Amino acid sequence: MEQAHSLLLNEEACSQLREHQRAEFVFEWLRFLKKLLPADVKQNQKRLVEQLTTVLTGSPGPPTRLLLAQCLALVYRVGDSLMSSLTVDRCNDIIRSKDDSPSFLPTRLAAVACLGVLYEQLGRLLINSFKESVANLLKAMKSAESQGRCEIMLCIERILKGLGVSAVSCHRDIYKAARTCLTDRSMAVRCAAAKCLLELQREAVFLWSSELENVATVCFRAFEGSNYDVRVGVSKLLGTLLASALDPRQTIAPRPGTKRNSLKEVMELLSSGFLRGGAGFLRASGDMLKGSRDVRVGITQTCVVFVSILGGAWLEMHFSCLLSLLMEWVSHARATQYPADAVSCRCCVSFILRATLGSLLGEKAQIAAAKEICQLIDKQKRVARVSPADVAASQHVLVCALLELGSLLQDLSSTAAPLLLDTSIGMLDTVISVLLHPSASARLAAAWCLRCVAVGMPAQVAVLLDRCAERLNALKSCPEAVAGYSAAIAALLGAVQLCPLGISHSKGKVVMTLAEDLLRSAAQNSRISIQRTQGGWLLLSALFTLGPTVMEHHLPRLLLLWKCAFPLSVRDLENELRRGDSFTWQVTLEGRAGALCAMKSLVVHCKDLLTDDVISRLLPLLSCAVALLSSIIKAYGNQIKNAATVFRLRVYEILTMLQPKTYEGKQLDWTRSCAELNLLPSLCYIQDLALLGPGLQDVDQHYIEEQLHGGGSGGGTLEYDPFTIFEKAQEVPTPLPPASALTAAAVQLFGVIFPHLGIQQKAQILEQFCEFVRQLKGARQQTVQIHVAAAFCCTLKCLALSRRELGSEEVQKPALSLLLGALEGSNPLLRCVAAEGLARLVQVLNDPNFTVSITLMSFDKLKMARDAITRTGHALALSAVYRYLSGISSPQYISACVGVLFTLSQDSTSPEVQMWALHALSMVVDLAGPLYHSHLEASFTLVLRLLLSTPHTHVEVQQSLGRCLNALITSMGPDLQGEGAGVCVVRTSCLVGCAVMQDSQDCLVQAQAISCLQQLHMFAPRFVNLASLVPSLCINLCSSYLSLRCAVVACLRQLAQREAVEVSEHAVTLVKELPHVTIKEVGLEGALFSLLDRESDPRLCRDIQETLVHMMSLAAESKLAHWLKLCKDVLSASAGGFQSHVKALRLEEDGDRYDDSSVFHAKSESSGPFNNLRWSTRVFSMECVCRIIAQCENGDPAHFNMALAQEQRLHESADFLVLHLADLIRMAFMAATDHSDQLRLAGLQTLLVIIRKFSSVPEPEFPGHVILEQYQANVGAALRPAFHVDAPPNVTAKACQVCSAWIASGVISDLRDLRRVHQLLASSLAKVQVGRDVTSQLYNESTFTMETLAVLKAWAEVPNTITTIKSAVPLCLQQSDEAGTADPAGAGLLKLVQTDLATLSRLWLAALQDHGLLTLPSQYSSQLPSTGGSFYTAETVEQARPHYSSAWATILHATALWLNSTGFIMVDEGPANLSRPVTPTSMGQSTSLSSVKSPEDVSTDRLHLILGISVEFLCSPHSGDQMENISSCLQALQALLEVPWPRSKVGNDQALSVELLSVLHRLIVTRESPSIQLAVLELVRQIVCAAQEHVKEKRHSAEVDDGAAEKETVPEFGEGRDTGGLVPGKSLVFGALELCLCMLVRKLPQLSPKLAGSPTGRGGQTCFLSKTDCRLVTSALAILSELPSICSPEGSVSVLPTVLYLLLGVLREAVKGSVGAESGQLVPGILQALRTVLTSPMSRAEKSHGAWTELLRCALHTLLESWHTVDEVTMLTSLTIFLLYASAEVTAVEPLQTRCIQAFRASLESKDPVVLSRSYQLLVSLFQGPAPVARPFILALGGRLVSQLEEVEKSRPQGPAELQAVQDAIRALEALVFAADETHRPQLVAVLLPILISLLLDENALASAPAASRSLHESALRDLMRIGPQHSAVFKALMASAPHMKARLEAAVKGNKESVNTKAQAPRVINKNTPSIQLKINFL
Repeated sequence: MEQAHSLLLNEEACSQLREHQRAEFVFEWLRFLKKLLPADVKQNQKRLVEQLTTVLTGSPGPPTRLLLAQCLALVYRVGDSLMSSLTVDRCNDIIRSKDDSPSFLPTRLAAVACLGVLYEQLGRLLINSFKESVANLLKAMKSAESQGRCEIMLCIERILKGLGVSAVSCHRDIYKAARTCLTDRSMAVRCAAAKCLLELQREAVFLWSSELENVATVCFRAFEGSNYDVRVGVSKLLGTLLASALDPRQTIAPRPGTKRNSLKEVMELLSSGFLRGGAGFLRASGDMLKGSRDVRVGITQTCVVFVSILGGAWLEMHFSCLLSLLMEWVSHARATQYPADAVSCRCCVSFILRATLGSLLGEKAQIAAAKEICQLIDKQKRVARVSPADVAASQHVLVCALLELGSLLQDLSSTAAPLLLDTSIGMLDTVISVLLHPSASARLAAAWCLRCVAVGMPAQVAVLLDRCAERLNALKSCPEAVAGYSAAIAALLGAVQLCPLGISHSKGKVVMTLAEDLLRSAAQNSRISIQRTQGGWLLLSALFTLGPTVMEHHLPRLLLLWKCAFPLSVRDLENELRRGDSFTWQVTLEGRAGALCAMKSLVVHCKDLLTDDVISRLLPLLSCAVALLSSIIKAYGNQIKNAATVFRLRVYEILTMLQPKTYEGKQLDWTRSCAELNLLPSLCYIQDLALLGPGLQDVDQHYIEEQLHGGGSGGGTLEYDPFTIFEKAQEVPTPLPPASALTAAAVQLFGVIFPHLGIQQKAQILEQFCEFVRQLKGARQQTVQIHVAAAFCCTLKCLALSRRELGSEEVQKPALSLLLGALEGSNPLLRCVAAEGLARLVQVLNDPNFTVSITLMSFDKLKMARDAITRTGHALALSAVYRYLSGISSPQYISACVGVLFTLSQDSTSPEVQMWALHALSMVVDLAGPLYHSHLEASFTLVLRLLLSTPHTHVEVQQSLGRCLNALITSMGPDLQGEGAGVCVVRTSCLVGCAVMQDSQDCLVQAQAISCLQQLHMFAPRFVNLASLVPSLCINLCSSYLSLRCAVVACLRQLAQREAVEVSEHAVTLVKELPHVTIKEVGLEGALFSLLDRESDPRLCRDIQETLVHMMSLAAESKLAHWLKLCKDVLSASAGGFQSHVKALRLEEDGDRYDDSSVFHAKSESSGPFNNLRWSTRVFSMECVCRIIAQCENGDPAHFNMALAQEQRLHESADFLVLHLADLIRMAFMAATDHSDQLRLAGLQTLLVIIRKFSSVPEPEFPGHVILEQYQANVGAALRPAFHVDAPPNVTAKACQVCSAWIASGVISDLRDLRRVHQLLASSLAKVQVGRDVTSQLYNESTFTMETLAVLKAWAEVPNTITTIKSAVPLCLQQSDEAGTADPAGAGLLKLVQTDLATLSRLWLAALQDHGLLTLPSQYSSQLPSTGGSFYTAETVEQARPHYSSAWATILHATALWLNSTGFIMVDEGPANLSRPVTPTSMGQSTSLSSVKSPEDVSTDRLHLILGISVEFLCSPHSGDQMENISSCLQALQALLEVPWPRSKVGNDQALSVELLSVLHRLIVTRESPSIQLAVLELVRQIVCAAQEHVKEKRHSAEVDDGAAEKETVPEFGEGRDTGGLVPGKSLVFGALELCLCMLVRKLPQLSPKLAGSPTGRGGQTCFLSKTDCRLVTSALAILSELPSICSPEGSVSVLPTVLYLLLGVLREAVKGSVGAESGQLVPGILQALRTVLTSPMSRAEKSHGAWTELLRCALHTLLESWHTVDEVTMLTSLTIFLLYASAEVTAVEPLQTRCIQAFRASLESKDPVVLSRSYQLLVSLFQGPAPVARPFILALGGRLVSQLEEVEKSRPQGPAELQAVQDAIRALEALVFAADETHRPQLVAVLLPILISLLLDENALASAPAASRSLHESALRDLMRIGPQHSAVFKALMASAPHMKARLEAAVKGNKESVNTKAQAPRVINKNTPSIQLKINFL
């Protein structure tokens, strides 16, 4: 293929290739040539034209001919164009040729294509020959076949595009030809003709003036029998013509008697087709043919196009007129003659309204439109009172208007709130009044509209429910009122499922009472019996949607009502049948159908309530219902047909849902008629539906297109089944007519029951089915066959899922016969189902022999059969069988399968067979996996050959080829990256195939191409050229085809994950290349935001959001300003009239492919690039802002540091988040104060994120201040609306969170600002105190819980309430004398909090008590208070749990700190008005005299509450992701144990302490967080301290009680008692030891002998510890060191070896340097722990003294043994601690004492001045220590010390370290002197003084001496002047005996005085510079 990449065709290489390779080679050359052609080609032009002409005459395939035409035109355009006329003549000659052979056809078609593109590119250069060419083409068309006609139409379209107005002379001729083609039998020709006319109308004014009616008539005829593509193309043509007629682009000379068209005339033209169905489509009887429905759907789409072209502004202006005209359509008697027609007609008008209002208008314009609709409803409602005919007409108008009004209100959500408050419209009154309309459909539509109001504005649910319930009670005797209001209440109850805030439980009780009342009174008045019965059961069915928590209270009453609805036994039923007339039976059946529906609702919505007991009560009723099925119809026949059908439907539905075993053996009669679309698609394999065309796939017009597939029913509507009104759905339900629904239900039930039948019954039923099908003929046969196949396939599906068996051969035989008959049926959908059924049969039987026989039979059929139906069915069956049976994954089967499918897919005589075969092949490729690799090359060759040769008219074959190519690419997978020759060939084939499909005219084929390129990019990204792919994606981003948009966005999403920046750049390049584009600043991201705003498909919206998120995650930091501006623009785009930049594109310009990209078009007139975006898009933009902030957090620290950001900005062109803080605050403010509740929540969340991230960022211009201070007003203003009385609870709860974060952030410095924010929280606290019973309940009780706990949590977080509460009580007792000195903001905050602290503490405790109760295991549920807790009700327990679980930890921490601050002393806290009477367990604060508790009991309750909640949580296994909660728990426990009273409680209760330790031990093992581990160790320390205090107190009291004289008999307190044994699980000491050991061994595995040599212990490797690790280790050692003190003497002896082993082990690791650089952090802690152990009172206790002494000697020995270490200083220090703090008995024994002295002597010999210095310091401590310890060391080391100091005079110190060592040596000698007896001290002073004098320098030497010597001189002088006067006698004697010393000393003293005088004079000079004026005020 590389040889194809040249300017001229390499003919030599081409000639050597086989034919199919030659076509690929030529195509690749043409692709390369097209890219190359802007280059100069004049030198090679002649040769190039010759080669291209050769290709032209060589029968090129369809893709090649289009590419050839483009290249040929480009050659003439770039090079010399003079010769182009010769090529035109040549093409004309080929077209004129008389050769009609099939082999010549491709050449003729290529000539036509070339002619079109030449005229398009060269335009007026060929003006001379165009008439001849057009005449030639039109003549050729008369004899051309469909491909030729299609190509000629496309050619003429291009000629018109190239010549423009110059082609006017041929316009009429072209029009006549195109008009004929518009009704051609080939759909492709119709599409081409529509395109041609669309181009013609640009210049041919007559099309939308004089000929408009004729064109419209032809278009109506074109719609008849059309497919989806034709309807899209023709509707675009007609819509454009009508828009031009109404709003002409070019002025036309007015003729006499003509006037401009009005909207009314244009709509009349459409309505003529809509109402009559075009010309002559009505039967004599007047019923509509399917053709007529095609016309209606086409006209509907036309109307949408027409309005879209005129644009949003036009629609806004003319909506009133348009609405009334559309309503004329739907109210016309001809359109609504039959129910199915009426439904179809309403569906069409609803679609027009939804497609225009929903996407063209902004929110304000939609509100205006809603007002218009409301006025129309009001008008129609008044009309309906006149006559029955008017009622019939008005009902359809009302349905359309109400459904559209509902959709608008639901979309607008809370932004529509002002609409409800507008009294001039009275919208709710208007809608509610329709509930009294005589027509059921109008009433149901009004009920649905109310439901939409409730979904959009949840606050309205309760209000509307109350209102409807009240009216229903008042108008019980009016049948319409009963039916209407009960439907409305049911709809509102259904809406609650979509309202997260729910409704009050009391509403359920009200509805239950209403329903019971209706059912009881039904028999009182026969006129309204049916309505009351139906209404009662409708309410009960809807009530179940509230869930099991509501319904469990009402279930007993419901069971009674069900029991009353049915006879008690079958005998009673027989008696019933003997009496009654048709009317009573109609009422009875309605009642029983309703009761069954309520049962179904129970099963669907409250499955938890469906216990065995309930089922056993329902089964007798069901058996009566089944018995009634057959008998009732026989008795009364047609009179009660409808009621009986509905009853039967309900029986089938409930039986399908219950367990089949409960009713085995029941035979059911179910042969009814139904359209296949309602049954079959759910049974087909999902990918097989692609065979049926785009009607069943993703299209924007799905809402109306589906009725063309829906058989005779014309689609579903609400009145067919009012019981669907409470279903959980956003869109209005469309239940099928009862007869159709019954068939579907029967099929489902058959599938469930059949597996439970006996073998004989199964065989009998299947044989009956086969017989039925055989006997019938024609359409009836097909209908029955569809039902039978559907039922049996449903059975097989159930069998496969439940892994049951079908049965023996007698069942298999009829089963196979049934499926094979369906597999060869004429209906393609039936064949799909049969293939799936056959595969399921193979799966269920799981018999290799049967499988082989089936596949062989299919192979034989495919070889023998010649008809398309058999071949397509069996081809699909082959792939389906392969799907479900992995057992036949043999290469032989695949080879056979592939061989057959290859042959079929090349059968060009039958495109249908090709399509099915290729689809089957793609399935096989997908399923075969690696086994298919041997066939890959052949498959790629086949697919490419077919792609290059399949005509454009056979689009369905191209679509199957696309699926095949996709499967082949997936099968190759990552192998596509390879460099081998074979792989390169395959890869090129893939790229060529994708290029062919990208050039296709069909959108689904283009979507397949994009999907293939996406797969290629996944596996071999290097070979996909983004520079060409991204622009093609952007062009299709706003295609009018949903499937293409989905494919584009899915591909973009994948590209954005890795190459977001490149994708953006390529998109911007495209924008720059397109001259008519104006939105350059928003780029691809802005286009995606716009697309997101107008899309309604959930999957597509999700993909767009993910694409934006990926682009943001890769590019947001580098393009921060761009992304933030984009989000800000999106957020700001909420004003204005309409979405101009999305839809203002004039669709008439759609000839150019680029014009599909309307997002890049037509900049709006407003200042921003976006206009009027929906609230959901703006919510997403706020989520994006939060994501950007989170992303920056992981990036450069300058994002959150203003000073750093400003500094970096000076040096580089970087951008930082902190520089955009003003924009962030503004965006959060805008969102938080919006009308939309969802946007308010998003805004508050963003504000919370901003406060948390920026609260500590300093303001560089004002030191001491933070950057957020300047935004205090904005934050306050953003928060205020959320605390308004009407604000929803979830908004208030979120605002409370923001408030507490804002106060706790410390940003607010001014007390007034603080008071404002505090006031907001105080108002919410007041609301909590008032309680839920006072306010009217708009929402569920759990929302009160949510709001209350949010408020309490917010208060608990205020200035952490934490630091403030600690000092709250002491401060409130003091007078504010010292307030002036405190920080004013902190003090003010404290003051504000204190005022509410008494109330808060009560509420906190109540909330904690609630939480404690709710966390009880289910077996203790009986202990829960029957009325609920303080802040939840018994019914809302489950909903309340999540709210408590999110708030309890913060409240617990705050409560513990409050108790800490009060010291558990009861203070008079004043009454706290809890919302409910306080429960009996409420912390001892109950006011009843009988249960008043003592303060001690109250405190104990509180302590146990906090301990219980904490321990329960810390034990729970699900607390893995709640680190903040763990931390809060630990801090709360710490706060408690800081107070003496709880500490004594814990100390007294050893079992409690041990339990706490075991929980903490588990926590330290399972949590790696250092902060958690530190907190755990601190808590353990506190527990050990509590135990210490307890033991001390016991000992002390025992000593006091028993007296000092009897000490021997004092019992030993502490663990271990007399034996010294510690019991694991009961011993506190043992638990603490375990925990500390665990911590130490995790950080230092070397401590464990087992781990020391193992891989986990890391052997002798260095185990580096961080600072935090060192803190953890020292904390553990500190705890260890305290353990002996809480033991008895015997116990302490048991513990001591372990403690010493661990202490010395850690010390050994620290001094060896094996813990890394941080050992310095570790040593002080180790030494402190060692000292604590050595000074333990147990070492002096009589019973343990000996053992301790022995063990400590061993420890000292161990210490000395490990002396040869890195860190000598630490070893000396630890040795000193031993010598000083252990008793003399430990250290004075030999050889320990000698070894200690040797150690010190060795250290004094060290050459390291640091070691020397430390040694001397330690000697000071020793010399000053006890005499028995000091004496040996003085004797041994004193002489050495003196000699070392005497040597200093000769070698003076050179640096600071040496100087320090000498000074420390002097200190040591001085300590030695003062340690001597008074008698010997003078002799030692006489030794010390000469040494000090020897360190003095003379005057000359001092000047030149180094700094260290000078410092030594000065310190020696100071010592002399201090010591001399103390020992004056010795000093004088020395001076007298040594004159040289005296002289030296005098000189030094004199020099010192002079230097002091000099220093004293120096400051005076400096003072001159001080300012003479002192500032009195500090301006900062």
